[in-house]
This record gives sequence, structure tokens and C-alpha cells, in this order.
Amino acid sequence: MNIKFRSATLTDLPTIMQIENTGFSKQEAATESAMQNRIQMISDSFIVACNHENLPLGYVVGPVINERHLTDNLFQQTTKNPTIGGYQSILSLAVAPQWQNLGIASQLLAELKQVSLKNKRQGITLTCLHKLIPYYEKNGYQVDGKSASQHAGEIWYDMVLELPN
Repeated sequence: MNIKFRSATLTDLPTIMQIENTGFSKQEAATESAMQNRIQMISDSFIVACNHENLPLGYVVGPVINERHLTDNLFQQTTKNPTIGGYQSILSLAVAPQWQNLGIASQLLAELKQVSLKNKRQGITLTCLHKLIPYYEKNGYQVDGKSASQHAGEIWYDMVLELPN
């Protein structure tokens, strides 16, 4: 399958919200207004995987932050990314159910890594549920321990992919 990557646009929002709501619980999922804000504010780190018809199959999104680990306020507010430096965060990585288990999520992580290297980010940081730790480890991330995040009332783990400077 030929996958192409591009920045998210507002016309993608309905499809992105469908994918978000199938990939995350109601408590975990971003709101439509939060996703719209992310598309408008951080399109440089909102990457969509598309098929040959340019339809979104999945996406990865997150702001660039100064800290090594995510904080819960990032789920509520978005500010523009600095041009260079910082940590690229991941707030959502999701693929439509019919396109899962084809390596698209790993390709999105690899694309985000390339963008992060180009912009001289220190690393890529995320939180995940315990069951997803092996997946992210397979993609080069290391566990930094339990996260302080209280998002959606879940127990989260901080994971970081260090990037060369």
C-alpha cells in the first residue's frame, strides 16, 4: 500500500474525529474543538497518513514542549511550536480500525521522527497505557516510569525516544 504523509487540514477534521473516537475512550479522546485548535496551531506536528485518494487513514499529533514529559494541561491548550529545539510530544496516535495492523502507526512514528530530527528536537515524548509499552519499545521508545498524568483517570507511563543533537 502506498501511504503518503502530509499536515492535517480542517477538511480532515470529521475523519480525524471518527478515528479519534474509535481509538480512544470517551474520557481519553480529544474534543472536536481541541483537534480543530491543534490543526490551526500546530499543523507542522499534526501528521496524517493518507491513501492514494488523499483520505486520512490515521494521524499523529502533539505540540513541542520544553519538558521531557507531558503534563495534563497540554490536552486542554495548544500553543504554536518553536521552530527549533524542545521535545516533540504525542497527544494522539491513531489509525482507523480497517487500516490497523498494517504498520501505519509505526510509519507515522517514523515520519514524526524525521520531522523532529529536521527541527533539532531533543526527543519525542508521550504517555501510554501499560499494555502499549511493548509497542512503543519496539519503535525505539524507553519507559521513564509512571507518569504524573491523571488524564481520563487512567494510569499512564512516560516514554521517550531520545534524538541525536
